[in-house]
Amino acid sequence: MDRHEQFRSAAIDRDIPEDEAGKFAEQLRFAIWAGPSGAGDDVAGQFGGLPRLPVGVEWPGGGDPLPFIGSVDCAALPRTEGLGLPADGSLLFFLHHEEDMEENPTTEFSRALYVPAGAETEVALPPPGHDTRTFFHEDIPFLIPERRLAAWVQPVLPDWIEERDVEFEADTVKQLFDELKHIDQLCELVDELWPDQDRYCTLRIGGYCREIGGQDGPWTQMAFDNVRSRQAADPDMSRAERVRLRHEEEYRLIREWVPLAQFPTESEVYYGCFLISSDDLAAKRFGQMRSFTMFTE
Repeated sequence: MDRHEQFRSAAIDRDIPEDEAGKFAEQLRFAIWAGPSGAGDDVAGQFGGLPRLPVGVEWPGGGDPLPFIGSVDCAALPRTEGLGLPADGSLLFFLHHEEDMEENPTTEFSRALYVPAGAETEVALPPPGHDTRTFFHEDIPFLIPERRLAAWVQPVLPDWIEERDVEFEADTVKQLFDELKHIDQLCELVDELWPDQDRYCTLRIGGYCREIGGQDGPWTQMAFDNVRSRQAADPDMSRAERVRLRHEEEYRLIREWVPLAQFPTESEVYYGCFLISSDDLAAKRFGQMRSFTMFTE
């Protein structure tokens, strides 16, 4: 029995209507969280340090190498429903948060590199002049100390369920919210089935995008860009219609795109977020990833 079925079964046992339990379960995601490993933990990746690159592959970024964020061993990660990660191989994440913040979404200053299982790899040498490289606004070194990561599964719900607030959500979400008559009991059941592990999380894979600072989140930015393109073809579109379309487009994107990686940077004011569509993730098209570095203030 997978986790969604486990949840639905437990909800029905508490006399919550099956249809309502199923609608709530469709919003429930299971993400992989990773944080510093301790005694007895299986190591599933690393944060910082030097990457293991395929032999003959240059450090991503070429003449302007991208800082290495971390990597995960896909075979060592726990399995999660609805998250089509590769069964093996490794994923490496690179990001220059300052440059990316100015240009997102882009892939010029970020990279998600998949290394298939069996590929011959070696620990990369630091890029030339790395010890003199710092970020423009803050004195942050190019290389950061290596920390081993352990991984676990965490249930994640969308903000509108957590906060019980759908004022600025799509009409589809507002209707669904009205249909969830037992939302408090359903949220309590999630906490009961999967208690908080109270562990520091360094890297998040899957789930929902975190809301950082006061800016629009990645899905909102994507929806705004998509609706603006529609408006160019229909310049007479009313403001009310633009707002309605943006909310519906955002809801669609949330269902079709997943966070490939979310992580703090060494800066106190920047947070990294890589998004990828579920189809591209399943097909290992990591070059289609979009990066949205967020400002925390």
